[in-house]
Amino acid sequence: MTDQFQLRTYCYLDRMQPQYAAFIGTITLGDLPVEGMAALYIEMAPGNWVFRMIDVAVKSTNVKPGAQIIEREFGMFEVHSFSQSDVLRAGEIVLDRLGLRVEQRVKPKIASEQIITNVDPYQAQLLNRTIRGMMLVPGQTLLVMEMAPAAYVNLAANEAEKAAAINLMHVSGVGRFGRMWMAGTEADIVAARDAAVAAIDAIDGVEE
Repeated sequence: MTDQFQLRTYCYLDRMQPQYAAFIGTITLGDLPVEGMAALYIEMAPGNWVFRMIDVAVKSTNVKPGAQIIEREFGMFEVHSFSQSDVLRAGEIVLDRLGLRVEQRVKPKIASEQIITNVDPYQAQLLNRTIRGMMLVPGQTLLVMEMAPAAYVNLAANEAEKAAAINLMHVSGVGRFGRMWMAGTEADIVAARDAAVAAIDAIDGVEE
C-alpha cells in the first residue's frame, strides 16, 4: 500500500430496506441484492486498489459482489449477504489486508440538504423523467441531500427509509458527492431527514 492510499468509505448496512434494495437492483451490474440483506460499501483512492480488495473479500467469505466501480477519482465496491456476520467478516479481512482500522476512514459530511414542500407539477415531471425509483407526485414534500464521501449516501437512504413512510426516488453513491431524493408528507420527510443526518453524524473517522 502506498503512502497516498485513502480509505474514503467504510459503510455497513445491517438490513437493506424494501425500496432501497429494489432501487439498487435497478442500477447494479453485479449480484442482485434483495430486502433483508446486509451490505458493505468500501471506497478508496487510488481507485485501482478496488480490484485487489474485492478479490480478497469474495474469496475469503460467503458474500456476493454487487458493484466494482472505478471512476475519475476513486474506486468503490459493494458486497452483500443475508448473513450479517459474513459481511462484517469481509470488512475485517479487507481492513487487515490494508493494515488499517475502521476509524481511519474519512468522516462523512453533509454538503447540502433541502426540504421543498408542495412540489409544483412541472418540477415533479422534470424529476420523474430522470429517476428509476418512485415517482414524485405533485403536492408532495421533496427531500434532496448530498454528502461526501459519496458512498455514505447508501446508509443515509436506508436509515431514512427505516424511519418514515417515504417514497425513495433516487440514490447515487459514486463520485465526489453522494445524492439522494425522496418524497412524502412533510412530517415523514422531516423524520427521514433527521434519521439520515443522525446516521451520518454517528460515523467516526478522520477529517478530510
